[in-house]
Amino acid sequence: MWEKRPLKGRYDVVIIGAGVHGLSTAYYLGRMGVDSVAVLDKGYVGGGASARTTAIIRANYLTPQGVPFFRESLKLYEGLAAELDFNTLFSQMGRLDLGHTDSSIYGLRQRAEINRLLGVDSRMVGPREIRELIPCIDLRVGKTLPIIGALYHPPGGVVRHDAVVWGFGRAAARGGAEIHPFTEVTAITRSNGRVTGVETPRGRVEAGTVVSATAGWSSVIARMIDLDLPIVTHPLQAFVTEPLKPFMHATISSADLHVYVYQTDRGEVVIGGGVDPYPTYSQRSTLQTLESLAAHALEMFPFLGRAKALRQWAGLCDMTPDYAPVMGRVDGLDGFVLTAGWGTWGFKAAPVAGRSIAELIATGRTPELIEPFGLSRFREGRLVNERAAAPAAAIH
Repeated sequence: MWEKRPLKGRYDVVIIGAGVHGLSTAYYLGRMGVDSVAVLDKGYVGGGASARTTAIIRANYLTPQGVPFFRESLKLYEGLAAELDFNTLFSQMGRLDLGHTDSSIYGLRQRAEINRLLGVDSRMVGPREIRELIPCIDLRVGKTLPIIGALYHPPGGVVRHDAVVWGFGRAAARGGAEIHPFTEVTAITRSNGRVTGVETPRGRVEAGTVVSATAGWSSVIARMIDLDLPIVTHPLQAFVTEPLKPFMHATISSADLHVYVYQTDRGEVVIGGGVDPYPTYSQRSTLQTLESLAAHALEMFPFLGRAKALRQWAGLCDMTPDYAPVMGRVDGLDGFVLTAGWGTWGFKAAPVAGRSIAELIATGRTPELIEPFGLSRFREGRLVNERAAAPAAAIH
């Protein structure tokens, strides 16, 4: 997959974090002619948030900044397996965001119209079409939260998370990047207001540019250069059932129930929801969340009450105040680039984020697609506010 190499004393670019964002950035840097790249990680390749994602891919966001960004990422995912020559097991099974109240239907209808205006395939469907798409879903009337409509996003789907990591990793290595797992960055070096490299247990490494692609640990890395990010890290939990015969052929999300559900190719039912309401770096799962997610999933699929939970896990999410990412350079700190604040939607953005950060480094110019997501927006009052497009994952 990639070669084990000695760690050199200098690279043009050092990327902290060998997850899907770090490896994607390294791959696109190689495509743009920047091949003196080292990707460092304190653990194994793809062992952080990339190993704990539920890997849902979609572009049905809300804002004029977010929709084009995720639309482009979805397009890249559609051709990624061919580009990387690696089967990513990308399945465009479609996406349903359920509405249970008049207010939620209003919000979904707004998203549908914005999506269509910005070139994303989304439309509202009623109970009859929902039944055709998911025959076994509980559409009984008279419930506390009956399903009265949904936002249908046909190109949405799921991808195999480790396959994407391995595909990007192999392609990045073939393009000249070096991947160094189990190489923790313990400090970031600076001189005259410029980041100059990193310290590791294997020695100091100088760099023209240092990129932080560390998801839930972004604030920890930023503090190494005395940078306070408007990011709070929350755990996000999910679980899967034992394998069942195929019965669901779309990903399903409910803002009112704070839960999302889909079935894997192996038959497991993946069930996740909102981030935990408290900030912590603990990745331990809890019985309380398992009970809550199971109860909400049973509102839609009562027969799952007979299924056994197979495993449960938690990951870390770097949440920003406006539920949108932070990408780009930091004012007054040359040589440092951030790709952070991905919250619960980082995996779906990995291809376009990596390409955009690589373009920024290679050309020195911020791509128009990511200009709205700069860190300075919080100081300037230009918040994006994507919370309404990630309701199942919102803090509640």
